[in-house]
Amino acid sequence: MAGRRSRDQRITPELLLRAYSIGLFPMSDAADDPEIFWVEPEIRGILPLDAFHISKSLAKAVRKAPFDIRFDTDFDAVVAKCAEEADDRPTTWINQTIRELYSALHSLGHAHSVEAWEGDELVGGLYGVSLGSAFFGESMFSRRTNASKICLVHLVERLKIRGFTLLDTQFTTEHLKTFGAIDVPKDDYMKLLDKAMDSESLTF
Repeated sequence: MAGRRSRDQRITPELLLRAYSIGLFPMSDAADDPEIFWVEPEIRGILPLDAFHISKSLAKAVRKAPFDIRFDTDFDAVVAKCAEEADDRPTTWINQTIRELYSALHSLGHAHSVEAWEGDELVGGLYGVSLGSAFFGESMFSRRTNASKICLVHLVERLKIRGFTLLDTQFTTEHLKTFGAIDVPKDDYMKLLDKAMDSESLTF
């Protein structure tokens, strides 16, 4: 992957959207690192919407509807939960600058959250950026069994209904591969991205 460091003050929500449109996304080395850098992987992770797969056990869990699934009701709380340290994630790349930038994108209608609620408690969720007909997944968290997985299922259903063509996962993990995520070379990814950017921004 390639990275170019940038001081926080130079990054605006508009510049961030432009970066996504040409295949870049920001990260930080650590939550307390004041700088962020642009990442442009040579191999990109995507989750083909027409090949999305869930296991029989997860499908059963989805049908039981153990959580109240909501969209965009507490975006900042989802990002904050994703930034928290957890047993399966002792460190995080989400620093304060990133939290503020994505909150601004949410206000502009370009960043969204899928949330799993248990009563008044937020127990799982994910967030990402929508632009054109693409959705760029950023991070997810889970405080209950299957909470983030069920959020992902609802995200994919929503993207399909709304006509999205690209679900970018940035990188693939063994977890995401169980849903059908694949690695694609940068040139192939850019063709998919260009097609998605040629579309008017869809309503999430």
